[in-house]
Amino acid sequence: MIVLALKAYFRLMYFDFYLIRGKFNALHNRVRNCPIVNQQSSPKAVAQICAAVDLACIWYWKEALCLQRSAATVYLLKRSGISAQLVIGAQQMPFRAHAWVEVDEQVVNDKPYVPDIYAVLEKC
Repeated sequence: MIVLALKAYFRLMYFDFYLIRGKFNALHNRVRNCPIVNQQSSPKAVAQICAAVDLACIWYWKEALCLQRSAATVYLLKRSGISAQLVIGAQQMPFRAHAWVEVDEQVVNDKPYVPDIYAVLEKC
């Protein structure tokens, strides 16, 4: 778990650099084009990776945004052989945007009713 949390921490830093420089498009392309590694993953892998990212967020030097956290989660899931999607949504009143991760159309790193609150703008 420690190794996975360290990978998550470094992935948070990596995606944070994109956000600091305002390179949303580059972050989006990096997540969308991340290949799904062809390997067997354990049934517990999704929960372990989400827990590792949560742990990394606790130790991260600043608050990790939902986009940064979700991008790191999707990247690690794909690198573990799990087909995951970064979902970006928004609501109109009051205006809010949010990002979360889905595996097999199920939210894995947030509340399960998040898709009911936000209109989906993008899945990658």
